[in-house]
Amino acid sequence: MTDAALPLALSQGDPAGIGPDIALQAFAQRTALNLPPFLYVGDPEVLRVRARLLDLDISITESDSEGACELFAGTLPVFPIATGTDVAAGQPHVANARGTIAAIETAVALTLSGKARAVVTNPIAKAVLYEAGFGFPGHTEFLADLAARGTGQAVTPVMMLAGPKLRAVPVTIHIPIRDVPGALTEDAIVETCRIVARDLTARFGLSHPRLAVAGLNPHAGEGGAIGTEDDDIILPAVRRLRDAGIDAFGPLPADTMFHDEARARYDVAICMYHDQALIPAKALGFDDSVNVTLGLPFIRTSPDHGTAFGLAGTGLAREQSLAAAIRMADAMSRSSKDSI
Repeated sequence: MTDAALPLALSQGDPAGIGPDIALQAFAQRTALNLPPFLYVGDPEVLRVRARLLDLDISITESDSEGACELFAGTLPVFPIATGTDVAAGQPHVANARGTIAAIETAVALTLSGKARAVVTNPIAKAVLYEAGFGFPGHTEFLADLAARGTGQAVTPVMMLAGPKLRAVPVTIHIPIRDVPGALTEDAIVETCRIVARDLTARFGLSHPRLAVAGLNPHAGEGGAIGTEDDDIILPAVRRLRDAGIDAFGPLPADTMFHDEARARYDVAICMYHDQALIPAKALGFDDSVNVTLGLPFIRTSPDHGTAFGLAGTGLAREQSLAAAIRMADAMSRSSKDSI
């Protein structure tokens, strides 16, 4: 079990986006939202400027992780990370990429060293980071690299969207639809499901998680009439999982997996590609779904939305998904049985 007296580490994300806004708004409503103490890792001056734009009277205090929980009742504790240049709400700049990356690195380092319970990440703008030479497809791959460097062991990160009505995991993620059949392998499905089953047990308290595995083709291939991947790749993977003692079943036609009665029969939907998982997840819980990365040696959650530069500084950004991510990280850290 993780020490509940420790704070969560919340990275700033792109400082020109809504990360600072929703962090401030969540802190302002911390009691009503039932939020545990978190340590904001980012630029305190950006927060002060953004608070004035949002007309929020919030005290901001620089702190390390040791004093964060005590401060949280009356002031927002901030582990200071300087941005590269002045930050204007809604106007991303490549000079700020280093600060964005440093905030993520610091949040992970605090968690791996036992000074924070979990990592919660605000949204980043990948295009801005790419312009600065960022060498990873996205947040998840960067976190996996930091985990490997911090522990000396390679990890396989798995993306899960988790909301009150649905948990959904895509086996393949950010690739074109035309590339999905070639990327989908029996081993990839088995490895993904093993990680999901293990983490749902260790970090979500499910003693015997039930995995519903979607087919790739319409009607799960209709016995080969509409594609052979379901019978040739997915079905053998499900059989291997069941032989290993994992309660997986499928492949199931994806068009009948997500109604109320169907969802009652499983704890997580294993989907074959990005939109097959994220469309139902967002349709069933757009404001309160959380992006969770499984397979890491630390807990990581994130709001399920982007930087929304057009909303930064306007007061129109909503903090519900960030609040849900913070509460989920808190709950996972309290349930966690091991360090994975």
